[in-house]
Amino acid sequence: MLLNPVISKLSGKLVVLASASPRRLEILSNAGLRFEVVPSWFKETLDKSLFKSPYDYAVETAKQKALEVAHRMPFVSCLYLYTVDGLILEKPTDKQDAYRMLSRLSGKEHSVFTGVAIVLCHDKSSDTDYKVVDFYEETKVKFAELSEEMLWEYINSGEPMDKAGGYGIQALGGMLVEYVKGDFLNVVGFPLNHFCKQLGLIFNSPPESPAHKIKRESDEAWSLVNSLSEGAANGEVELLENGKDVSQSSMQEHIVIGPECSRQDIPHSIVSLLDGFKASKTLFTASKLKVFDVLNSSNSLTLEEVAGQINASVLGTERLLEAAVSLGLLERVKQQNTSVYRNTEQASRFLVSESPESLNGYILHCNDMVWPLFSHLENAVREGTSQHELAFGKKNEDVFQDAYYSKDEVKIRFMDAMHSIARVTGKDVATAFDLSPYKTACDIGGCTGAMAYEFTKAHPGLSVIVFDLPQVIEMRRHFQPKEADDRVSFVAGDFFKDDLPKADLYILARILHDWSDEKLDVLLSKLSKMCTPGCGLLVSEILLDEERKSPSRALLQALSMTEGKQRSPTEYSDLLQKHGFTLKHINHTDNLLDAMLFVKEDPNDRRTLLGCSSASIETAELE
Repeated sequence: MLLNPVISKLSGKLVVLASASPRRLEILSNAGLRFEVVPSWFKETLDKSLFKSPYDYAVETAKQKALEVAHRMPFVSCLYLYTVDGLILEKPTDKQDAYRMLSRLSGKEHSVFTGVAIVLCHDKSSDTDYKVVDFYEETKVKFAELSEEMLWEYINSGEPMDKAGGYGIQALGGMLVEYVKGDFLNVVGFPLNHFCKQLGLIFNSPPESPAHKIKRESDEAWSLVNSLSEGAANGEVELLENGKDVSQSSMQEHIVIGPECSRQDIPHSIVSLLDGFKASKTLFTASKLKVFDVLNSSNSLTLEEVAGQINASVLGTERLLEAAVSLGLLERVKQQNTSVYRNTEQASRFLVSESPESLNGYILHCNDMVWPLFSHLENAVREGTSQHELAFGKKNEDVFQDAYYSKDEVKIRFMDAMHSIARVTGKDVATAFDLSPYKTACDIGGCTGAMAYEFTKAHPGLSVIVFDLPQVIEMRRHFQPKEADDRVSFVAGDFFKDDLPKADLYILARILHDWSDEKLDVLLSKLSKMCTPGCGLLVSEILLDEERKSPSRALLQALSMTEGKQRSPTEYSDLLQKHGFTLKHINHTDNLLDAMLFVKEDPNDRRTLLGCSSASIETAELE
């Protein structure tokens, strides 16, 4: 079953890749699909012991990923994992874990399972009908007998660290494989053949065929899907009408198939954009009024109780809470003949201000600083400049030198925004690569140290110096963790003007996109002089695809008209190559930030300089 006959059936439907994985992107792009990228936030925490087989676990995880994204847009999700000797092997946590995995695979035949769940949503006159189609694909792979030398050579290449099962068959890991039985692309990242067959059944079968009518009353995931419309039917129907119908999501290496418009003459995706700013402002206002904190402290409250605690009118509070329910931020349930509100699991995790992974600080920053700037976007586009002066009555100066930020509370609010992002992204960035060769690191512009603490947690042999402006270092005490790691230290200075601390590894997280090419030349020239051959440079940013089409989050952020710009991996590689740094690895984390690892090359090694750059990018993109 070829995909081309199905493509015409997908017209009017949004197709989304719920992963930044280059493997999935390449497979589906080559098949002719056009898609956007929206990762799932579902954490893979299901108890594997509760499942009878690895593929049951894979399919259920795929479903949960799809359902999480269905709150925002309906998807297809898949989970990629390996099994051998009855064990489920996912991504190795460190080199020893990679060794343990690959040793088990050596000389044996193992199975690669991919679970895929497709959620189909159809609008009816008064309700939304949900159906789930799921399947799995199994491919058998036989490893050759691997010597200790070959095992460690492969592990030290760094390739196993971001791959389920500890190897990538499409890259260096292909040298370990003796034979493959089944769909090769399933091992690479996605079972394209089986997926195309399922699409054919869904879109070419008669309306009452099994592919269109799937009963799931006893299925927990099916119950969860149906519950999305209970108590909030109007809001959920609006979300689905605004652009989606079939979805595919996955967080490790996943895919996504999106929405079917029930009415082809209605521009659902455009209507969704028209209401998008209202949804954002609903989130901002609920956070500003501490709705999520109030509900967290009491578990569940009536409308009147919430209104009293946030000091707002009952009518206004009712409309705000109903809107939040429709967006999947809150739940409304019946208790003793009255309705009460409570946080969803996602709200408890990311929106409660005291949560370890809270985005509250960044949300308030978006409300107080970003929203006013975007209110003047038309002027910004015409002039090609930031509208900071129009929005705030003064020119855009450095946050900690502008008189606008003279009050400590304003400085703390900005730092809290940066702290929020670092807490959510820090672990994934810190574990993106094997950093065991490095003993000392310097987090340039590291603000509160949240990212640095994640690096020391992930790498016991690493100490980190946080280098930032004196005012930042002075105020970081407000964000000190209860149990501070003495391997994290703080040094005050201006990274454009002052000498940088010496280190084996330098970290630039959310720095490069913010500054002009001229200022970056100053910073990177300074780093290049500081670094000896072998010194590492870890860059963490939102990485654009090579066609500069996604992720939209990066392109929308660029509209703030700062002096910097968003870049693709190739553009970052070209920027760093000019200063003697060669790209070695890329990790698309499926979090808010991606990561790239560069190494300072020996300028006297002409062979390295002339031969390494393009090859390293190509290899990195396969990871």
